[in-house]
Amino acid sequence: MGTIALVTDSACDVSPQLQERYHLDIMSFSITVDGKSYVEREDFTADEYYAMLREAQGLPATAHITPFRFLEKFMAYDDQGTEDLILVTICSKGSATNDAAQVARTQFAEERPQSKMRIHIVDSYTYSMAYGEVLCQAGQMVIDGEAAETILEFLEDAFARREVVLAAYSLKFIKQSGRVSAAAAIAGEVLGVRPIITLIDGESKVVSKVRGIGKVLPATMEIVKKRIEPGTSYMVGITDMLDEQETREICTNVMGYPPKGFFKLGSAVSTNTGPDAVGIVFSGQKRAR
Repeated sequence: MGTIALVTDSACDVSPQLQERYHLDIMSFSITVDGKSYVEREDFTADEYYAMLREAQGLPATAHITPFRFLEKFMAYDDQGTEDLILVTICSKGSATNDAAQVARTQFAEERPQSKMRIHIVDSYTYSMAYGEVLCQAGQMVIDGEAAETILEFLEDAFARREVVLAAYSLKFIKQSGRVSAAAAIAGEVLGVRPIITLIDGESKVVSKVRGIGKVLPATMEIVKKRIEPGTSYMVGITDMLDEQETREICTNVMGYPPKGFFKLGSAVSTNTGPDAVGIVFSGQKRAR
């Protein structure tokens, strides 16, 4: 059985504990907030980033991982004798990271034509733990000795099912990111209306609107209940504004069973939704590519 490396980017929102358990190599994005640059997972925690967002004068900007950084990564694994490198990226519709990886793979082949390492670049078509959780499952497959081809088939099937349902408790960042129009955001603030958004294959869509903060999570979970593959697990992404136990109870009341786990929403999602948000990741019906 050949050696397999699993590489991804920091938008996966996998915790350091899970990263270590499943031997995931996570490459960090750089983020600029009010003119100052930071490295995700190194310069701040999720809670610290939420505080930065609340104080930010403008919308933070995330820079994609460059072809040069990917090329360095590929060469390092080749030097170690890795046979299959599986790179899973944030949705290509929302970031140039996947394109940069493709460029780096071409450069690698040109610079090391003798290399026997196979580089597999997988577009997750999604965000946050919607692909982070899948990567953890793939990591367990590597530990169990599964072949690279089997893992790639699993990833392809999993990403054709993954969905995210998001809700923001404030419309400030949703408006700035363009997820809803400025006019709709202003009206929403006045009326107390909050949008519920699906993220499927990189496309965002406002699927419902609720009035009143207390109704946001129950309404979000009702949408998840309709879309999830019956009986399968779901995970809940929260920020520092939600109490985990209270959130668990609401989710359980609607779904009939508790979430598999909780995670902190990272910069890729919270920059667009703001620091006051909730996101549910799960698997729905398989979609044709």
